[in-house]
Amino acid sequence: MSKRVLVTGASGQLGQSFFTISQNYKDIAFTFVTRKEVDLSEPDSIADYFLDKEFDIVINCAAHTAVDKAESESELANKLNFLAVKQIAEICKAKDMALIHISTDYVFNGNSYRPYVETDSTDPKNVYGETKLKGEQALQDINPNGMIIRTSWVYSEFGNNFVKTMRRLGKERDELSVIFDQVGSPTYAGDLAIAILHIVEHSDFEHQKANSNIYHFSNEGVASWYDFAKAIFELDNIKCKTRPIETKDYPTPAKRPSYSLLSKAKIKNTFNVAIPYWRDSLKICLKKLEE
Repeated sequence: MSKRVLVTGASGQLGQSFFTISQNYKDIAFTFVTRKEVDLSEPDSIADYFLDKEFDIVINCAAHTAVDKAESESELANKLNFLAVKQIAEICKAKDMALIHISTDYVFNGNSYRPYVETDSTDPKNVYGETKLKGEQALQDINPNGMIIRTSWVYSEFGNNFVKTMRRLGKERDELSVIFDQVGSPTYAGDLAIAILHIVEHSDFEHQKANSNIYHFSNEGVASWYDFAKAIFELDNIKCKTRPIETKDYPTPAKRPSYSLLSKAKIKNTFNVAIPYWRDSLKICLKKLEE
């Protein structure tokens, strides 16, 4: 019997990545919902949607992910990143549905000198990170079957993201200044979607989903935003000069962690997840953007 999987946030980068690869998974019956079907900022909309529906797994990709906007839209960010997660976790527990929830490296303060492991102390520096952490904590308090997967610097051929912005600006300008003192790892949404479905199909999923464990996933390797931009221009043959600048030279409404590299040892060891190097995945994304 096929697994029934609901993907929320279907119009986002990860949601669209799931949709793109969904036909490759014949043993999974997918349902994709956007804000049209379920408005996660409205508790009644969430309750009404789940009233007469049953799934084996809910993959919650929906979130308020505009980091700078969240500073001025803290109420909406709180609704989407915390209150909706809490309500979905309660529904999943009541209906015995597994919940895979996507979270972020921005729950950390960035003061580390080594890749963050899942048990490291959290200390978010912005509203986005604060509301995502509250969502994690609510889920763990309710403790439905499932897991939290933190990721970082997500990009894809869909929606708005750093790769698409750099490609556009690189073609419009002769020179760009890009921050070099924020370090992490870019994550191709297609790789994250494949990893999550690998976990769903893994023989150990039933055992591991029993305690709302936290796992980290990003592409392998390390980069600054400057390194990332340089790679985009190099691989896409864009003749734009890139100048490294410090965070203080490019003030933004939201503070960001200067170091948010995630250790993937746990997810690799538990589920035997293969993780591509970030530049290899970037090549794939850039090729798809040309199609």
